[in-house]
Amino acid sequence: MTYTVSSDRKATMIAALAGGWVADAASLGLHWLYDSQCIHDVGGASPEFLPPKADYFKGGFGYFAHEGKQAGDISHYGAATGVLTDSLLAHNGTLDIRDYQRRFRAFFGPGGRWQGYIDNPTRGTLNNLSSIEQKAIEQALSATAVKLTDKQKRMLVQKVLPYTLHLSGEQLAGPVRKAISLTYQEPEIQEAGVHLAETIDHHLLPESGADDMQLPAISKLPPLVASYYGRDNLLTVVEAAVRVTNHNDEAVAWAKCAARLLDHLFRGNPMSVALDAGTAEAPASDSLNKARTGSVLDAPGAGDAYGRTCYLYEAMPVIFHILSHARNYTEAIRANIQCGGDSCGRAWIIGPALAALYGVGGEHGIPLSWLARLKDAPAIIANVESLVENK
Repeated sequence: MTYTVSSDRKATMIAALAGGWVADAASLGLHWLYDSQCIHDVGGASPEFLPPKADYFKGGFGYFAHEGKQAGDISHYGAATGVLTDSLLAHNGTLDIRDYQRRFRAFFGPGGRWQGYIDNPTRGTLNNLSSIEQKAIEQALSATAVKLTDKQKRMLVQKVLPYTLHLSGEQLAGPVRKAISLTYQEPEIQEAGVHLAETIDHHLLPESGADDMQLPAISKLPPLVASYYGRDNLLTVVEAAVRVTNHNDEAVAWAKCAARLLDHLFRGNPMSVALDAGTAEAPASDSLNKARTGSVLDAPGAGDAYGRTCYLYEAMPVIFHILSHARNYTEAIRANIQCGGDSCGRAWIIGPALAALYGVGGEHGIPLSWLARLKDAPAIIANVESLVENK
């Protein structure tokens, strides 16, 4: 079953995706500071959009990962979400695993655009993609019918790899053959290079992710859930996307929990209904149910009870506690920062969830002043609108 997307639902999803970007940037300054009292001492009642400084971490335990970043910048979580968004935009809102893998590697790998922290699943994914590529190279060179010297083999690899990083399928042969012809005019050597490129292309496994069950598994989900709004195959697509960077069954299960939660909010269902739907997919529902109890928002207390690190079994109960008790977007984002730890990772579910409920502006929605503080906001929001409006 699929759904016709009304203008109201599109507006909800645009606000939700914007809410993720804003929440990430708002949390960056105190990201990975684990001491809630220290966070309060530094940020007070308004800890959002502080410029990242190592000095903040002198008074409490934490890890300062964002040297050189400025107030309004996004974290590596936002950068990875941007990679998936770009891939979805390039394929009319459809997940293309190979395109996503190539963009991810090109962006975060050597020579890529990203300058900043590289987390464990990203590092593991890059290593896995390189390992897969190397095995394909060895197989192709051992199976070629042309007798090549070691020098020729090295040069063919050097000429082919820039193209396999960006092209696939029928796109490869022409450019690869032309590049090789600059050095080797022999048709058989050119064909050996094309064979090498096609072998690398064919052997790119879809499950390239690290064996990791941390927040990067779910932080990229909002644009994917928006793209597959109301479709029966949402959870299947979610699993495929998650395994690109997090090839771990528990990570996939938590991702399905988060995706179902967001999907219900994007449809306009109440928070309680969305939380119930997400809980039904969770690998550990007891902690989520417990986190929803009580009548007071106490994010630092939730951090004490469940943990503040990047692991999903710690982060998801904290997320559910905040979503169950926060009365507006601003309160939720501030509570998330005040909890401490991996606030940027949690922000990518908390921000979209509250923005889906309350929209932009007004007493409960994303403050317009916060949206204005997001670096590159016009370009980011334009991509968000393009992704949703083209549904």
